[in-house]
Amino acid sequence: MTEPSRPETSPRLAVIGAGPAGLAATLAAARHGLRVTLIDAAPEAGGQFYRQPAAGLGARRPQALHHRWRDWERLRDGLDRDVTAGLVAHLRDHHVWCVTRRRSGFTVHALLGPEQERPVEVRADAVLLATGGYEKVLPFPGWTLPGVVTAGGAQAMLKGGLVLPGRTAVVAGTGPLLLPVATGLAAAGARVAALVDSADPRAFVRHAPALAAQPAKLAEGAHYAARLLRHGVRTLVHHTVVEAHGDQRLEAVTVAALDAEGRVRPGTRRRIGCDTLAVGHGMIPHTDLAEGLGCRIEGIAVAVDDEQRTDVPGVWAAGEATGVGGAVLALAEGHIAGRSAAARLSGRKPDPRGWAGAARARAGLRRFAAAMDDAYAPPAHWAEQVTDDTVVCRCEEVTGGAVRRAVTELGAGDVRTVKLLTRAGMGWCQGRMCGPAVAGLAGCPETAARRPFARPVPLGVLARAGGTDNEQCYVTYHPEEP
Repeated sequence: MTEPSRPETSPRLAVIGAGPAGLAATLAAARHGLRVTLIDAAPEAGGQFYRQPAAGLGARRPQALHHRWRDWERLRDGLDRDVTAGLVAHLRDHHVWCVTRRRSGFTVHALLGPEQERPVEVRADAVLLATGGYEKVLPFPGWTLPGVVTAGGAQAMLKGGLVLPGRTAVVAGTGPLLLPVATGLAAAGARVAALVDSADPRAFVRHAPALAAQPAKLAEGAHYAARLLRHGVRTLVHHTVVEAHGDQRLEAVTVAALDAEGRVRPGTRRRIGCDTLAVGHGMIPHTDLAEGLGCRIEGIAVAVDDEQRTDVPGVWAAGEATGVGGAVLALAEGHIAGRSAAARLSGRKPDPRGWAGAARARAGLRRFAAAMDDAYAPPAHWAEQVTDDTVVCRCEEVTGGAVRRAVTELGAGDVRTVKLLTRAGMGWCQGRMCGPAVAGLAGCPETAARRPFARPVPLGVLARAGGTDNEQCYVTYHPEEP
């Protein structure tokens, strides 16, 4: 590992997450005077958007799997230069589970190693959270069958492993991610039997001004649509998957049209044979680390000001954690956050003129993202298709009927009470997968769930973190030390 060449008195910034926002923030902060430690769980930078196949797979044209490849090349080459120059330390395979405040700065706690049981500490004067988001999937009968994967999971298999999840696929749900997923699967050789999108086309008409203000985004969507036409992919708009069928694994799905209120229209059900269903209903900001630090959450996203600062001094946030809006928005926010952190930690007054272009892009892209979020909202009455015997919480095997009984018979009025009565959300994922579904079935608003840790942590690690005499068990990396 290259020792950063900044003077030891230079402020230290820990950037958590090496996706578009984290990379943009790292480059901006490093080039404006900070010693930066970029911490990420993946073996290579890029995040989910720029996920790369392992070198051993010998991919000859990985750019064929990606959009905005030139942006990635710029970020990758910039990071390589800064690491070589000693301006940035890039810590790979570091799974951050908690960030704590100290009297003078912060300590980032991570797990290292194949079993994620080796504790690591990284100390810094400030922290920039670029933790991204994760997929939202709403349950339906049969969604636990082998062969049903998330849309992002199918894309990750293709980008990271160069493998197809199946031979015949249906891509379904709602959200802009469905287009690149269906296109990527078709281009890689899968037969995409249908793209089933529950969005109502009339919703896009309502937001025409905000959408028209981003012609590059519209051109991107048109590009994907044209590719789907070339591959002969059938697109069913304002439709939804109501059931997945199969004995030992997925064999077919039943889809149906939706009416103006978001309910299944009688007499419109049709069965489509497939061995893979890639399904998703948008993204959810990853806010666990921010909540652990006490940052304010607005709705389900981290609240930030015009400089991407949270309300906790010394903590910035950028990208999907502050509101899902795509890679281009994440790049703009990351650049602003990195410039702001560099100025404030160096004792300078930030000059917004230095990121004026990024700020203009951010404003327009946030309006676009808000319009897309409304247009791609899941069907209003999706919960009516969840039968009482449909598993909702997969970790604890809690059914839709159990959640409904907790509300109607036991008087639960919020998600926390439902959790206490049914154990929904108490399993390995701590409600990340089932949280939106439980809230929808219970008739409660979807809110960010406060979790003490961002990932499961071995008890031995917690014991050592609690102040035992086993401090030598920690592998502590300080950027100013070799």
